[in-house]
Amino acid sequence: MQLVENMLYRVESGPPMILALGDLESILKSEVRTLTPDLNLIIKTKIEKGETRNFKVLKDITGNSTCIGDINNFAKLFQDRYRTIKRMLIRRRELQGFVSISKAKKAARDVRLIGMVKEVRTTKNGHRLMMIEDEEDLVSVLAVKGSPAFGDLVVNDEVIGIVGKVAKNGDMIVADEIIRPDVPIGAGMKKNDSEAWAVFTGDIHVGSNTFLETQWKGFIDWLRTSADAKNVRYLVMPGDLVDGIGIYPDQEDELLIDDVYKQYETLAESLKGVRDDISIIASPGNHDAVRLAEPQPALPPAIQKYFDSNVTMVGNPASIEIEGRNILVYHGRSIDDWIPAVQGLQYSKPIDVMREMLRRRHMAPIYGERTAIAPEEKDYMVIDEVPDIFVTGHVHHTGLADYRGIVMINASAWQSQTAFQKMHNHVPDPCKIFMVHLGTGKVRVMKFN
Repeated sequence: MQLVENMLYRVESGPPMILALGDLESILKSEVRTLTPDLNLIIKTKIEKGETRNFKVLKDITGNSTCIGDINNFAKLFQDRYRTIKRMLIRRRELQGFVSISKAKKAARDVRLIGMVKEVRTTKNGHRLMMIEDEEDLVSVLAVKGSPAFGDLVVNDEVIGIVGKVAKNGDMIVADEIIRPDVPIGAGMKKNDSEAWAVFTGDIHVGSNTFLETQWKGFIDWLRTSADAKNVRYLVMPGDLVDGIGIYPDQEDELLIDDVYKQYETLAESLKGVRDDISIIASPGNHDAVRLAEPQPALPPAIQKYFDSNVTMVGNPASIEIEGRNILVYHGRSIDDWIPAVQGLQYSKPIDVMREMLRRRHMAPIYGERTAIAPEEKDYMVIDEVPDIFVTGHVHHTGLADYRGIVMINASAWQSQTAFQKMHNHVPDPCKIFMVHLGTGKVRVMKFN
């Protein structure tokens, strides 16, 4: 851009009125001399980052959004979801020999089929009736009360396999078993040679009058000075970096900083206290200054400019690879939809929700509820690669568990109880971090409250 501006300036400020080849060569030569040191600096910085920051972004929406919101976008989104999860399901032994819905309706024997759940309801007799569809047809599926299929709750818009029998008139399948794509047994971390630790913590909410600033500063000081943190090389923050503006009614009454740019500037200033050899990876959440619809892109350049070069912004969700470990980072807004949809799930146990996401290989299958979904042509909410570590936030609780070798973390918060949480009797569990040794998978929990 600067090169073009200089060329235009020379044309407007005097002769020659027509640029000849010699004029261009002269301009280019002078510009190359002035730009070369800066370009080398950028290349050098990238090389240094590659040596000290052994991570890369495997998948997120940043720079890849193509949706315009029309009906074709929505059709492609759900087609991609169906096809991607179908490829996982057909590898399941229970679904070998599966047929399309149209063929299943004509069969006179046990059938195996794959479909997306269009609707779920309970009949007057207490049975569960599902309508599922594939790319050609749809059919009713009955899960009889007390059967194994009845006990395995389904949610709208997830993709499942059905093992069952065709009813006599051929217009219904009676389900014996519901098959989920799930993750393989024994997935997750195998030991490697890394000596680095990664720290996970999120929901900082800078700008809120309930932001726990003293405790946050204590954590930053600990990262810089504590012997326990000497081998920490990565800090991963899964969303709600600031409290934002206009997120909910009357939010301005609960803000200490009522300018969203000042909120990010304050966060960026605090992160300068982190050691330079620690790489920081930050993704947005529903309080951050990006589109609300998921998947969310990384924070825009106007905000990224406040942060030092050791801070990398990624989208939400994002799959990243650190020291050979596949880490799935998701803020977790869809937890608000999972809890009312699946009996037994609750805010105080977010790990149970994360387990359901892994079983279904999808973070936000339910369309049309609290979680806005952007109709991208590719469904970025599908868990197509099995992670070693799966981290969420959003609910301001802590959670740690292992599911089939995958380390699941719900990453606490740095905000005390808000008026909204008080009204709903929601008690947060703030000021904790999770440290994961990337070589062994060992996890430590540190408290700063």
